[in-house]
Amino acid sequence: MRKTRLLTLITLEMGTVRVRETVLHCRRCGLDYGSDGLRKLKPLGSRFGYDVLVYVGKTMFLRCRGAKEIREELQARQVRISESEIVYLARKFVVYLSLAHRQKQGKIRQLLDRRGGYVLHLDATCEGDSLHLMSGMDGITEIVLENVKLASEKAEKIVPMLRRIKARYGAPRALVHDMGKGICAAAALVFPHTPDFICHYHFLADVGTDLFGKENETIRKRLSEHGLQGKLRKRLRELNGIVEENPPLLESLASSLQEQRLGDDVPALMPAMVCYTLLQWALAAKNEGRGYGFPFDRPYLLLYKRLQTLRPALERLNRATLGRQNKRNGAYSKVLRDLRETMDDATLRKAAKEMQGKAAVFDKLRHGMRIALPAGRHGLNDPGSNERISTIEGRVTHFRRCLCNDRTLSKQQGYQNMIAQLDKYWDKLFCDPIVIDTPNGTVVVQPQRTNNIIEQFFRSLKRIFRKKSGANSLARTMKTMIADTPLIKNLVNPEYLNIILDGRASLEESFAAIDIQLVRKELRDLQCTTGRMPSKIRKLIKAPDLPETLVALFVG
Repeated sequence: MRKTRLLTLITLEMGTVRVRETVLHCRRCGLDYGSDGLRKLKPLGSRFGYDVLVYVGKTMFLRCRGAKEIREELQARQVRISESEIVYLARKFVVYLSLAHRQKQGKIRQLLDRRGGYVLHLDATCEGDSLHLMSGMDGITEIVLENVKLASEKAEKIVPMLRRIKARYGAPRALVHDMGKGICAAAALVFPHTPDFICHYHFLADVGTDLFGKENETIRKRLSEHGLQGKLRKRLRELNGIVEENPPLLESLASSLQEQRLGDDVPALMPAMVCYTLLQWALAAKNEGRGYGFPFDRPYLLLYKRLQTLRPALERLNRATLGRQNKRNGAYSKVLRDLRETMDDATLRKAAKEMQGKAAVFDKLRHGMRIALPAGRHGLNDPGSNERISTIEGRVTHFRRCLCNDRTLSKQQGYQNMIAQLDKYWDKLFCDPIVIDTPNGTVVVQPQRTNNIIEQFFRSLKRIFRKKSGANSLARTMKTMIADTPLIKNLVNPEYLNIILDGRASLEESFAAIDIQLVRKELRDLQCTTGRMPSKIRKLIKAPDLPETLVALFVG
């Protein structure tokens, strides 16, 4: 017996208890041995058991709870813990999961092989000046395979990650990603013989931005320079008091619109209600999109088009008499004065006309590719219609032929660029189903035609951290986030969870089987890779005379 020691153990089942551990020494090998039973309950050097560690990790990342909420939940279960300790345990949970993932990569590959291989979806996200977090996900099982933080999305930065994926899981059956030059070059270098496809949504977004992005920016700037939206909101505030103080006005207007006729006794303040309603309708244009973003949603163009409709409507209302009182209303004329300068802007009018024409052609391509349609309801999560790629290719072929045969459009540079984009990426847009022979028979794999699966994953990951922290900007969070944090998504996949458990009853047991020295090394390495300032440096920089002290130390 080497020694005995008293330790504090905190678990969900027992709460806080004092444990006496006997440490034995082997004279033959010269090593000390602690209690195996205790090591199954908690990591060496930690007070908190594996069940607390897993509870914190799952609650923070899967239930989206903040440190304060978790602390309150644990206190209700007789576990006293600080918020800073909870944050540390959450990071530790990711480290344990990352190590477990690496140790089971062989079995993960077996799962992918049984499915006929995998389709690698690649994408990256960042916030502010943070590093780019790039993830590789299998589009069939939806398992996150690899993650890395990159200083930029240049090819030389991405290639090492792709080579690791190739070494661990073999070559994918296909790749799906956006149109970034770096990722395209890296994919061609590492997987030269693998079918490589680009996301239809990203392709359309790039084409539309190139086609009428300049006109959209002109409209935005001209509207901003005229300050029209501010003027109209000011009119709304002026009219708001009248509307709130006279509730019957709204009921009277709604009733008249429903019956398509005015009553015999029109309230004298009705024009104010009408003007208020029309202004709300015009300004609501910026919220009428389908959640796709530009160039699919065009809020500035829609706002201008509504203003074009609003102006003649107000002019007619201003000339009309109000019932039998034969009175004109000043609310209309005030708004008309606000509109005059903006609606007489020749540059704005020309940009809107050109953008409207180009947007109509762009929408034909959208309909041809059957994705992000104007009447769609899925926003950024739109996967596109579920139909044969050959059918989509046929419609796009017809669109291209019509565009080339149009003598007017085919001569314009913008449409020439659109045709060039189609030709450049044609082979990466339309893929036939991949037929694969597996031990369980023939499998047909159809790569998804969008990168929505991983884009949606990144959005959900950001929602988790926004909800957890309450902050809209995640720049600071992204800087300190562990690269393998996205692996948490895999825990909702039963097949993946079975691989990680490997016959054990729980994550706690799986984590207990991981060497604590590997965990400690990983945590030390993260001090540099996550951008966190070492604690000793934080202490040193608090000294106001630090420069003089350093100079005296090294110069003498």
